[in-house]
Amino acid sequence: MARKCVITGRQTRTGNYRSHAMNANKRKWKANVQRVRIMVDGKPKRVYVSARALKSGKVQRV
Repeated sequence: MARKCVITGRQTRTGNYRSHAMNANKRKWKANVQRVRIMVDGKPKRVYVSARALKSGKVQRV
């Protein structure tokens, strides 16, 4: 199962580590997603939701 928010679509992003000499190495930023129970189509369901969506009130826990 992917670490992806079902509300906002936030997921893992990629980029580069940059040293002082500007050498590039691959890195990842992982989304802060939590597995929570929310109402989906009138039924409680366990899904991944980003912490930002929870804090902003875009979704309500059951």
